[in-house]
Amino acid sequence: MDLSDYRKEYLKQALTRSSVDACPFEQFTHWFQQAVDADYPEPNAMSLATANASAAPSLRTVLLKYFDPKGFVFFTNYQSRKAQEIAENPQVSLLFPWVALERQIIVLGRIEKISEEESLTYFRSRPHDSQLGAWVSHQSSVIPDREWLATQLDELNNKYAEGEVPLPKFWGGYRIVPHHIEFWQGGPARLHDRILYTREADGTEWNIKRLSP
Repeated sequence: MDLSDYRKEYLKQALTRSSVDACPFEQFTHWFQQAVDADYPEPNAMSLATANASAAPSLRTVLLKYFDPKGFVFFTNYQSRKAQEIAENPQVSLLFPWVALERQIIVLGRIEKISEEESLTYFRSRPHDSQLGAWVSHQSSVIPDREWLATQLDELNNKYAEGEVPLPKFWGGYRIVPHHIEFWQGGPARLHDRILYTREADGTEWNIKRLSP
């Protein structure tokens, strides 16, 4: 299939150096709220790129659960493929592909586990079935079939029919602490707007530059 003539002109908005917030997290909040207001499907879905010790990359979509000036947090199984790669190489990248809004946000940073207390707080906020799902799924491991998962879930439903479901030791959160955040806005004639925030050496201030498309 030849897609060389398949193209779309980006005409929605422009992004200028003077229009962005001095703090990238404030700018992210602004864009995220606009995505929510536009009823963008799952605006917190983000592509997470990792690489192992041999620099072989892998990519998947995870869900952002909260963010603040410390970074972007998601939750997963600590024995999964992504977790193994993170243990070998803590440098990762995020992509928020808000294509319908002609926008994307790229985050580069170092990833770290959050505290067990922080993971527990979020775990307790999850629906009961989701809590059990964390126990059932030994993510990335080979299983015989879907019925096996259903059987495991039934057993756990019986086990924890009453009382709290405990936090699995193999499940919890990660925080991406960014050193680069790029905001991309599609532009006409492929002259896109790209505003890059780079964290200064002191870790508190951000340098802002415009990049060539």
